[in-house]
Amino acid sequence: MSYPGYPPQGGYPPLPPGGANPWGGGPTSYPPVNTLAIGLDNLNLNPPYMAGNPPPGSYPPSGPGGYPPAPGYGAPPGGYGAPPGGYGAPPGQQPPGGYGAQPGQQPPGGYGAPPGQQPPGGYGAPPGQQPPGGYGPPPGQQPPGCYGAPPGQQPGYGMYPQPGGNPPGVQAYPGYPGAPGQTAPVPGQQPAPSYPSGPAVNPSMPAYPQGAPVALSLKALKGGTIRDAPGFDPLKDAEVLRKAMKGFGTDEQAIIECLGSRSNKQRQKIMLSFKTAYGKDLIKDLKSEVSGNFEKTILAMMKTPTQFDASEMYESIKGAGTDEACLIEILSSRTNAEIKEICTIYKSEYKKTLEEHIRKDTSGHFQRLLVSLVQGNRDESANVDITLVKRDAQELYAAGELKVGTDESKFNAILCSRSKPHLRAVFEEYRSMTGREIEKSICREMSGDLESGMVAVVKCVRNTPAYFAERLNKAMRGAGTKDRTLIRIMVSRSEIDMLDIREEYKRMYGKSLYTDISGDTSGDYKKMLLKICGGND
Repeated sequence: MSYPGYPPQGGYPPLPPGGANPWGGGPTSYPPVNTLAIGLDNLNLNPPYMAGNPPPGSYPPSGPGGYPPAPGYGAPPGGYGAPPGGYGAPPGQQPPGGYGAQPGQQPPGGYGAPPGQQPPGGYGAPPGQQPPGGYGPPPGQQPPGCYGAPPGQQPGYGMYPQPGGNPPGVQAYPGYPGAPGQTAPVPGQQPAPSYPSGPAVNPSMPAYPQGAPVALSLKALKGGTIRDAPGFDPLKDAEVLRKAMKGFGTDEQAIIECLGSRSNKQRQKIMLSFKTAYGKDLIKDLKSEVSGNFEKTILAMMKTPTQFDASEMYESIKGAGTDEACLIEILSSRTNAEIKEICTIYKSEYKKTLEEHIRKDTSGHFQRLLVSLVQGNRDESANVDITLVKRDAQELYAAGELKVGTDESKFNAILCSRSKPHLRAVFEEYRSMTGREIEKSICREMSGDLESGMVAVVKCVRNTPAYFAERLNKAMRGAGTKDRTLIRIMVSRSEIDMLDIREEYKRMYGKSLYTDISGDTSGDYKKMLLKICGGND
């Protein structure tokens, strides 16, 4: 099928007036007849325009008669579209860098520029050869949010990366060429731009980055003064103790040297070996040979740590009056596993649960504090979430200083459930926020046993060795000595942090724990405590 007048005589497009061929040459139609085929054999691979301005007669022509034709000969709708992909050179014969596009007509991504003439920022690489992340845009034209992140690794829009770098597992990207602190890119490669850094977060506590929990740790503990004795022989030690108690009189020094140099686990083995070898109970023999505070110290050493704690808790509750400080001391300084074992032993030994006895012997918010602690359900992780730290500090402030009256339940919930590293961070945030230590706020807001209990929990969490150093000093201060407290702390901390307690004691009071024990006790009781103390500072 054809349309009248189409195609026009003489070819298409029609010639302009005068018969001038816009492609050069004689007045012929397109494609011209009797002309050479278009191909590399008929192309000048080094035309002058590659080094400067286009020569006369080149495309587009600079003079009259060029393309597009003069007004009156409009191009058909849609223009003269080139075939898909353009008129490319035969495979393998395209010159390096490609043929430069005409001004204003460069396709998206651009063609490669001639060697040595690549514009700043570079043109896009040929399809399938673009490096991961793409080439950077020309300087000054980069859109907000940055280009260049490899697929699947670009951060979410509207969010800053984690302080200190990219998200975990994502490789850091280099910055712009020439940016401060950046190394020069490898020739021929444009590095992907870096992400913009976010603003500083939580300037009040720069040590804890927001979002990602961090692990906090105190100074490493020096440990206890009593450790497993090398070359331990339980049967030989049982024989030593047997000789020390046999016949008239008792060799107390032999007992002190033997038991004071063995760990608790080794003492348990000595008891078993004693009964195996002699058919007698070591505890009963010791009770019959020693007395007073020396006897109490020896018997405390022969119990397992949790057995001793359970007996101390029972002694604190039974009878008239309650030793609230002892209850708080044990419950605030033991681990969850230790507290649960104490409760198990307590129920086995005294036929009622520890919680039942606490509820019977205490009341009010102090009772709630003890009941919360006796659950043994404190978070024991080492990580700290600064967002939660700031929230807890603000809630404690709002529950106390910022309101009329005090929300004791809020203090109870935070102090009894949060991990110790978390609480230490909360105390620092509270001081930074209010200008006051949290202990002082508790003293302003509470009174009586609840005040003492809350302050004890805070002190024990903040610095356990310092807390026990203070407890020991109070036990020996003034008229009389609180021997039960002195014995309990010396025995229970002997294998945990006695060296640290000694250090804190010297720092806090300017004299050694050894010196104060020497001046406040006497006899074999004094010798046993000094053996546990382990030396003078």
